Amino acid sequence: DAIAECRAAGIRVVMITGDHAATAAAIARDLGLSERPHVLTGAALDSLDAAGFADAAREVDVFARTSPEHKLRLVEALQAAGAIVAMTGDGVNDSPALKRADIGVAMGRGGTVAAQEASAMVLADDNFASIVAAVKEGRTVHDNLTKVIGWTLPTNGEGIAIIVALLLGLSLPMTPIQVLWINVVTAVTLGVALAFEPAEPGVMSRRPRAPGEPLIDRYLAWRIVFSSFLFAALAFAVFFHLLGSGADEATARTAAVNTIVALEVFYLFSVRMLHGGSLGWRQAAGTPAVLVAVGLVVLLQLGFTYAPPLQAMFGTAALTAGELALCVGAGVALFVVMEAEKWLVRRLSRR
Repeated sequence: DAIAECRAAGIRVVMITGDHAATAAAIARDLGLSERPHVLTGAALDSLDAAGFADAAREVDVFARTSPEHKLRLVEALQAAGAIVAMTGDGVNDSPALKRADIGVAMGRGGTVAAQEASAMVLADDNFASIVAAVKEGRTVHDNLTKVIGWTLPTNGEGIAIIVALLLGLSLPMTPIQVLWINVVTAVTLGVALAFEPAEPGVMSRRPRAPGEPLIDRYLAWRIVFSSFLFAALAFAVFFHLLGSGADEATARTAAVNTIVALEVFYLFSVRMLHGGSLGWRQAAGTPAVLVAVGLVVLLQLGFTYAPPLQAMFGTAALTAGELALCVGAGVALFVVMEAEKWLVRRLSRR
């Protein structure tokens, strides 16, 4: 199962063993390493020139009757071809190859101290499947880092709104202390919740990322800019709509702050699924961390809006049910637009 998961994830598995070629071929078939494994012996490797050796490293799945020198040369040949190589081993003779590999993986139970010291990773259970589990965990961590960045940067839309208001000579949609409230309340709740996201469906069905690929790629950069614009535009829309309806500045600013927070909550549910749609029961239910974070934000915003001490501190005013509905409606509108954008990007990518 672990071999099959590797193949689905775009990870090539190569067997290098000192055993007989027939034994190695039989085990490779049983593992599903290849339906018809091509086996090459150490003696055959020695007869190849440099170009032939490099071709064999790229194409052959099973190497039998090999020596420690063969293991080291195969690692170097794969690296020269641009591969990121994880090498497993347990003996003293494996140490050079373990040290040379990008990720040396030693056995924790049956491995020698020399092999463990030469490696970057030690398997406590000597189980190949644990390597695959580590890859899945690594992909999940990378996804969650991307989600936190993708959520945090656009949610500074209140800063853009204030800058635009200053440049155009308009009334500020929120005061500096209200901006501070937004950043403190949402950063310690919603932002932290994303760190506990489980792996997305299909995380081990993607191709590996290129080693030089930046954390913020072109698509994520576009999404940050696009959603930041939407945050600022919707906050402005609610603020000036209420001012135009006869509300005072305190009420309009309170609504603008609640709008920003509602946008951040709904955007969180969109960001939780970077590689798929966020419409569905699993996505709407969220994780316990997300639900607790959203619950805390709602309680804090109710206090911010209706508690007299906080009203006096932050210059806020109580909102009517209709005004609150307007704030939530802005969040729903953002969610719909961002999900439509994800659907369109996926459709174009498939084409």
